[in-house]
Amino acid sequence: MATPNRPNPRGARRPGGPTRRPSRAQRRAAPATPSVDVHDPDGVRLQKLLAAAGYGSRRSCEQLIADGRVSVDDAQVRELGVRVDPNRVRIAVDGLPIQTDDKQVYFVFNKPKGVLTTMEDPDGRPCLGDFLTDRPERLFHVGRLDAETEGLLLVTNDGELSHRLTHPSYEVPKTYLAKVRGPVAKDVGKQLRDGVDLDDGVAHVDSFKLVDSTPGYALVEVTLHSGKNRVVRRMLDAVGYPVLSLVRTTMGPIRLGDQRPATLRTLNRTEVGTLKREVGM
Repeated sequence: MATPNRPNPRGARRPGGPTRRPSRAQRRAAPATPSVDVHDPDGVRLQKLLAAAGYGSRRSCEQLIADGRVSVDDAQVRELGVRVDPNRVRIAVDGLPIQTDDKQVYFVFNKPKGVLTTMEDPDGRPCLGDFLTDRPERLFHVGRLDAETEGLLLVTNDGELSHRLTHPSYEVPKTYLAKVRGPVAKDVGKQLRDGVDLDDGVAHVDSFKLVDSTPGYALVEVTLHSGKNRVVRRMLDAVGYPVLSLVRTTMGPIRLGDQRPATLRTLNRTEVGTLKREVGM
């Protein structure tokens, strides 16, 4: 006597029946892989190359990869473990090739007043890029100075160093000389050290010093590690001393010294080493 058919256990595949399609959750969980094999086990991790080329921290570069914005030899890559040989493949972000030159360069630019801290300006205004046209590297500025502020601006193609120097957790100090209307009251330094309420929170200076005073004017020096936009101008304005002119003179261990405006100076090996140690590299 024939045995009656029993229903299949839940989830079992019927012989000869169609394969069940993976669920949406399973499809999301499955790791994405390149459409062609670009992995080189002896190569460098893709996110490390992107960070070194100035595309942000390694974490943000991992997000670029996960978002499908990175390609290797025109093949989209979404897998974070991919290693490549930068000398044998073409890497691009949003279709634009990145610079994978291993040689890292470090400069101090003495930014003049009126120059924008951008590599190009659609309106044709003077900008940092105008002074770097003879450099073959893909350079970028470390932080920024507003158009009216002069002085020290670091320029490099070292993405990891740039990220650390500008990240708040590393608290890299920066020193400015500000010209204000004088005389300056004796308690101004204490006010600035104690903290000033700004629209985006309280800001403090690490140190304050009166450098010079002439009838009607004063030159003050402030050191702080805040990265807030135009923070020195806003703090001095908040305590009653609007800035007439502002120059950044140091960033971490690097000093502007007597470098002429609108010139680019290469950091020496000692300066580069000291700068990297400042941020734990």
